[in-house]
Amino acid sequence: MSRKRYLFYISQNYSYGILRPLQDAIWERGGEVAWFLEGQQLCAEFLHNTETRLTSLDDVFNYKADATIFPGNIAPTFLPGINVAVFHGFDAGKLDKKGRNDHYKIRNCFDLYCTQGPESTSAFESLSSSPQSYFVKQTGWCALDTLFSTTPTVQNSRPTVLFCSTFSKRLSCADQLHNTIKQMSQTGKWRWIVQFHPKMSRQTIEQYKAITSEHLTLVETDDINPLLRQADVMLCDTSSVISMFLLLNKPVVTFNNISPGDHLLNISNDTELEATLSNAFNKPDKLMAAIKTFGKAIHPYSDGLSSQRTLDAIDDAVLNQTKLRRKKRDIFRQFKMRKKLNYWRI
Repeated sequence: MSRKRYLFYISQNYSYGILRPLQDAIWERGGEVAWFLEGQQLCAEFLHNTETRLTSLDDVFNYKADATIFPGNIAPTFLPGINVAVFHGFDAGKLDKKGRNDHYKIRNCFDLYCTQGPESTSAFESLSSSPQSYFVKQTGWCALDTLFSTTPTVQNSRPTVLFCSTFSKRLSCADQLHNTIKQMSQTGKWRWIVQFHPKMSRQTIEQYKAITSEHLTLVETDDINPLLRQADVMLCDTSSVISMFLLLNKPVVTFNNISPGDHLLNISNDTELEATLSNAFNKPDKLMAAIKTFGKAIHPYSDGLSSQRTLDAIDDAVLNQTKLRRKKRDIFRQFKMRKKLNYWRI
């Protein structure tokens, strides 16, 4: 029997950390994995010596993957094998130009959605029609397997704040809170770790580099999980990384979050920041109960086995792909994909 082949199609550096747990699961089962890096926003040096890279679409077609896995929203539909969506994050409540939730949108690109929990599963199932053009399987998110590792984290000598921010100028609080964070970090009361979305403006990144000290560290990484485990409290705005942190039963303080709930401590004025962070470190009972309820809805798994469930779902979808009806053709989107890839063969 030939070995099963899987292609990882990525366009952002954070995808390495998302897919490597799934790669480990594939290798454990004797399968093969290859990576295809699309676009200019990736650092190929993040690939390990043990990982295989395909450098052209001709290589991709010759590889003949059984499934291509995408940690993103859009995918070319002309590659070999089925297309699998494993997501690049949780629903952060962001809306498109028409006011619709951008996370729950069918773009006729995928044969299988590996959903993270009851909330996302019900959303994608409700968008499906009969007969189905895609499968929905609740697996948990493969990216979180290492988050729930039993390896103990280093004990913090001081309370630690992890500050993350989205790249969108409209939603980001990085520039607005810069001076406040600078002043707070200089006191040495807390340890600060700063990590931004890969698309964050270089100007903002340089501003924070300028205030690094023994109390504040700026980290640029392709795997945020170790940082999530190190911190006691997160400060953020509107980003799916908030949900990842909450799953560790740790508090999050948000600044002008677009859809705050009882599971967040949301503020809209930087003068409230220090007091709200202090409250978060105390972990009030009502807040922690809301965090627990929220976690069960978005990702009820803490066993570190989401990659195994994802791989089971992919293999099952490969076997049953003939049961899916043909998708609606999105000529414009697929033309854009071909133009981006400069690939015009039929």
